[in-house]
Amino acid sequence: MNRYTRQMILPEVGAEGQARLSAARVLVVGAGGLAAPVLPLLVGAGVGHLTIMDRDEVALSNLHRQTLFTEADSGRPKVEVAADRCRGLNGEVTISAVKQALTSENAPEFVEQADLILDCADSYAASYILSDTCLALGKPLISASVLGLTGYVGGFCGGAPSLRAVFPDAPDSGASCATSGVLGPVVGMIGAMQAQMALNLILGLQPSPLGQMVQVDARTFRSTAFRFDKTPEPARHFSFISSSQLMDGDLIVELRGPDEAPDLVHPNARRASMQDLKSEPNKRKRLALCCATGLRAWRAAEEMQPDWPGEIVLVAASTS
Repeated sequence: MNRYTRQMILPEVGAEGQARLSAARVLVVGAGGLAAPVLPLLVGAGVGHLTIMDRDEVALSNLHRQTLFTEADSGRPKVEVAADRCRGLNGEVTISAVKQALTSENAPEFVEQADLILDCADSYAASYILSDTCLALGKPLISASVLGLTGYVGGFCGGAPSLRAVFPDAPDSGASCATSGVLGPVVGMIGAMQAQMALNLILGLQPSPLGQMVQVDARTFRSTAFRFDKTPEPARHFSFISSSQLMDGDLIVELRGPDEAPDLVHPNARRASMQDLKSEPNKRKRLALCCATGLRAWRAAEEMQPDWPGEIVLVAASTS
């Protein structure tokens, strides 16, 4: 019996749909909690080629939500373990494992090679780098995020508005799974919805998931959905760049203190307060604001924007 028989029975799939799945090339950025349901579901459905990208190793504190891994995998690269699990599930699928962080430098190469991109990363910088790159290259992006007992998943770019159109401003909270916690089932729910959006898009089901957002509250078991097809792109935004893209002519400001970041992100970087920057005489320079995740830099950029006519860029050390 054909391994895909049960889904090929569906009129939405059939032989033509299965051929579409087999021909699809999908880039999955992040091999953690969201990828735990995403990867097996895509591989099980017969998506032909998966590239998995992540630079981290498995940790014991991940296991409650990153269910692709076991205790024996602790310390191993996530992409290697995830790729092995996927190959064991379906040997017909080609799996590529890339153990490196997504950056503004390597994103165009990897995005260009894919038909569809899934943002399973737990990183503001990675999400916005992917959105900017997908918007520029016309590639569809399925992006998701989970924190605590809530999460969202949406389809962006590829003809729909970008992540920046829906979330143009820096988040009010700097919370993350590491600081505020998260329950595993919530991540599993959102990840499964992310995989379904990906399959809907590959199969060409209508309405398209591009331009649609779904928000889930696992505390109340309520979900809301809305479309944002006509949402305009922001007139100005702050791009994330890598530390290697900093130039000698930039005004480079390290927002982390010496205890958090003993080494400056660049030889020409300096530590400065917002008040120092507001009195900076040469505001035509490109201002590069640096921090760990990019969130503090983004907030500082929003504060500086009215007083800084030059370009402002953000550097997240976690993706540099």
